[in-house]
Amino acid sequence: MKLSVAIITFNEERIIEKNLSAVHNLADEIIIVDSFSTDSTQEICSKFPKVKFIQQKFLGFGKQKNFAIEQCQSEWILFLDSDEIPNEELINSIRKIISEPKPEFNVYNVEFNNVFLGETLKYGGWGNIKRERFFKKGHGKYSEDIVHESFITTENKGKLKGKINHYTYKDIYHHIEKSNKYTSMMAEKMYRNGKKSNIFKILFKPMFQFFKSYFLRLGFLDGLVGYYAAATAAFYTFLKYKKLHEIYKFK
Repeated sequence: MKLSVAIITFNEERIIEKNLSAVHNLADEIIIVDSFSTDSTQEICSKFPKVKFIQQKFLGFGKQKNFAIEQCQSEWILFLDSDEIPNEELINSIRKIISEPKPEFNVYNVEFNNVFLGETLKYGGWGNIKRERFFKKGHGKYSEDIVHESFITTENKGKLKGKINHYTYKDIYHHIEKSNKYTSMMAEKMYRNGKKSNIFKILFKPMFQFFKSYFLRLGFLDGLVGYYAAATAAFYTFLKYKKLHEIYKFK
């Protein structure tokens, strides 16, 4: 097999069918590692014959992704989040690479379109993002961080034509729900890494985050949604430092 698509899931009925429909003809196999979804995620995935659906307790994003990589049988891996849809140009770029006998690189960066509440963000730190999502098996893995994991490789990286459209949140309530979950994990990660919090950080780091996102990174050019993105980034910063402070307070 030439290409495995790997995805980790938990309650992804909102978008998983669109994700799988986009890659089903491209992939030789699709590895889904699911953290025991309680919605219709498994039922939707069962409609796609190339899907291998594996359920495993959530180990943290880094460990969960590495487990998914281990299940892949193909030479090449395209790693996607469930809310990420490759566009046609990217799919054609991947087809070209896997058909070549000796591609120039073993790891490739892919650019992102971050779609936030229906708008594609170009500024505020959301635009011009690229990540290592297409690679040969054995030439990279994820850090074992519980959240905000990074891709670890010693390889030089190529860049693919095309983009991944990242459909971040279905609405404000979904954003708040995920932010609450992610900031709890981020506070735990910071605690494990010996990071400290105090009143100064709780008060002023969110203010600087808003200033950086909205003004220094030109988030205001994205209009109202750019303001919302900067404000919620500041709130995310506030939550993670407040939760870190609470961890030290009660441990």
